[in-house]
Amino acid sequence: MPRHIAIIMDGNGRWAKRRLMPRVAGHRKGVEALRGVIRACAERGVSHLTVFAFSSENWRRPQEEVTLLMELFMRALENEVARLHENGIRFRVIGDLTGFSERIQNLIRDAEILTRDNTRLTFTVAANYGGRWDIVQAMKKLMAAGVSADDVDETALARQLSIADMPEPDLFIRTGGEQRISNFLLWQLAYTELYFTDALWPDFDPAALDEAIASYRTRERRFGRTSEQVRSAS
Repeated sequence: MPRHIAIIMDGNGRWAKRRLMPRVAGHRKGVEALRGVIRACAERGVSHLTVFAFSSENWRRPQEEVTLLMELFMRALENEVARLHENGIRFRVIGDLTGFSERIQNLIRDAEILTRDNTRLTFTVAANYGGRWDIVQAMKKLMAAGVSADDVDETALARQLSIADMPEPDLFIRTGGEQRISNFLLWQLAYTELYFTDALWPDFDPAALDEAIASYRTRERRFGRTSEQVRSAS
């Protein structure tokens, strides 16, 4: 079972369009799908789930859709966090939070404080996040701390990344048929197993999650070694 699953939840707008519904209806349905996947991950013993909710590039979308997404994000924070807490789930947000309204920032902070001691599952939302931004902000932290160039290595940089205290993802899932990472956890996905599905996110349910996990369990994770080395080590 993967310890950490990372997901790009793609296809909400297309799901709605196929049903002659406004795009926001797809996003609302996507929240329902996410609720089911969170519960399924907790039941299956996954310790970390990280989802890409809103990228730093998504601000380029039509203003009306961005506004609706912000409203949906705020409502989810208001309505879902108590349920997460009751189920022992820790909630976190990574990304440049200064881009959000003060109300959303306060809701995020309160949710993180409320759930910080929960240990059943760590649920992380990447919002106004980009993998390149993550690496740049990590480098800025090193420079601000006065770390010399000679002391900058992969370990030093990794310690400054947004999810430095978490295991790197074992399994990456992208729904919606696209087969790219789209600036999500660029550093952390270096050795992650990738899984792409044509299912649109609102249709992605616990059974679809089990299919992705089943695919993951057939993979041989070598981390640069040969198959013979992996077998002898096990």
